Amino acid sequence: MCGIAGIVQPGRDPGELRETAARMAALLAHRGPDGSGVLADGPAALAHRRLTVIDPATGAQPMTDPTGRYSIVFNGEIYNYRELRERLRAEGLAFATASDTEVILNAYARHGSACLDLLDGMFAFAVWDGREKTLFAARDRLGKKPFYYHHGGGLFAFASELEALRAAVPGLSLDPASVAAFLCRKCVPCPATIYAGAAKLPPGCCLTWRAGEPRVRPYWTPPEPGEAPADPEAAGERLRELLGAAVRKRLVSDVPLGAFLSGGLDSTVVAALMAREPGERVRTFSVGFEEPSYDETPFALAAADFAGTRHSVRVLDAASCAGMVREVAAGFDEPLADPSIVPTSMLSAFAREEVTVALSGDGADELFGGYEHLPACVWAGRLALGGAPVLAALRGLEALLPVSRGYVSPRHVLDRFRQAVAAPEERRLPRLLMAFAPEALEHVLLQPPGPDHDPLGAVEPGPGSTLDRALRHYLTRYLPDSILTKVDRCSMRHGLEVRSPFLDTAVVEFAARLPASFKMPGARRKRFMKQALGRWMPPVVRRRGKRGFLMPVAGWLAGSLGDLLRGQASPERLRRQGLFRPEALERLLREHESGSVDRREELWTFLVLQLWLESRGF
Repeated sequence: MCGIAGIVQPGRDPGELRETAARMAALLAHRGPDGSGVLADGPAALAHRRLTVIDPATGAQPMTDPTGRYSIVFNGEIYNYRELRERLRAEGLAFATASDTEVILNAYARHGSACLDLLDGMFAFAVWDGREKTLFAARDRLGKKPFYYHHGGGLFAFASELEALRAAVPGLSLDPASVAAFLCRKCVPCPATIYAGAAKLPPGCCLTWRAGEPRVRPYWTPPEPGEAPADPEAAGERLRELLGAAVRKRLVSDVPLGAFLSGGLDSTVVAALMAREPGERVRTFSVGFEEPSYDETPFALAAADFAGTRHSVRVLDAASCAGMVREVAAGFDEPLADPSIVPTSMLSAFAREEVTVALSGDGADELFGGYEHLPACVWAGRLALGGAPVLAALRGLEALLPVSRGYVSPRHVLDRFRQAVAAPEERRLPRLLMAFAPEALEHVLLQPPGPDHDPLGAVEPGPGSTLDRALRHYLTRYLPDSILTKVDRCSMRHGLEVRSPFLDTAVVEFAARLPASFKMPGARRKRFMKQALGRWMPPVVRRRGKRGFLMPVAGWLAGSLGDLLRGQASPERLRRQGLFRPEALERLLREHESGSVDRREELWTFLVLQLWLESRGF
């Protein structure tokens, strides 16, 4: 697990290329604190920062094959590298190291871009062909590892994070369309970035740079849902086999390894499967909150006791979390308004005190239907058939419900649901997930997006039911754009590698082929998963509903974060910045502070953006 960077610029001095690549890598030191390397070859320079997990002695990068033709920088882990190395040896290739990096390098030398079909893991890598003067790059199937790039003016540059990319392309400016999209979606959707002139390589895609032009193409997409299995028990057994194998693959490490354990279904299953394998007692980690409605530590302790892990807990208070908001929000290479960025960062730092690798339960909600918005989409579609009278009734009920600063604010929830009922099917899930409504941007932004830009987005059409399409949206959009971005940045900021067994390719392809009606009969969340994997959950965990890993931001925005928020929303700052209408932000602040309207979504998203902009001098 590492940071990678590179630059290709024909006609530029090789020494300057090397210096630029080294500067890029220096900005990725947090991703790879154990070593660094730079290679220059003709018009290209590659750079690497290393977090040592496998083959500490001989796995340094950039790595060049024995012919001197191909050189690689790689971020990630290849879980089938041992089997693949034996296959390549049988094909006549020799190996000088025990690293998975050399496996990718030799696989590309022998099979070209078809090597991607052989790789089982999480990765972003780039291979420079010194003879043909071409660069080939790829990102893993689900986007667990990041890959940013810039192309223009005879320059191609890439990096694991945008800040490193800016070292090669210092003139990058804010993209107004991405700012608008962020305010609605709480993240910057792929392939866009917060900067004009920079892009993300989409998950499951590869890129070839040749003769000054990059070409991007997909090499993998998740399979479409098929028929429900005739034998549910056989399907459950197959899931148990695949997930057990996925966990075993992710236990290969030359450094200490543990797991995140929230006490939810997903992390509990992963910890229990880890504990079944031979070896020392599994170390698990969780963080809790002093605020009772947000605290999950009793469930985490029950799960740890059930699995027999050596569990460590750290309880967070409002003051410590609030004090971390500025640092964590500014530490992301582009803004991300998932409130769990703070506890996830603190959990990563906590776990890194004992381990270098941690397994997580990420991906199960997207594959098996864990989100509360999924049944809400179904009910919204049914109620939409009632037309205006239903909407009027919902609006009347909304006015009777209380505004709360706890985990759930009833009036806020019904407001989002009513908007979903009023929306067309493809907009219902985005409405449920949004921060700012797209129409609100007309009042909030000085230069709102034009009619040719859709800041909220939509669920793409496809086969199956409403739930099938919503699950695919979660898997292909929400997961890489938000969840995996959060986990990668928070963990790598502390030099921690996170592995996700539920996102094993075999598990993903098996789950994606199951129709939503089988996984969520009657829109009951994770029904199939609970039945198939229930033996690895204590009853108290199996019975509980899903809880997001969130902070009590609604109360904090009106309390401990109030001064910080007011400072970022001051009319003087906003006028100087030239993005927001001060009077619109003042109205949102007054509504939230008075308790008349819950504006946690909008104000938290605004605050994260402002802290990020401030850290970049905007």
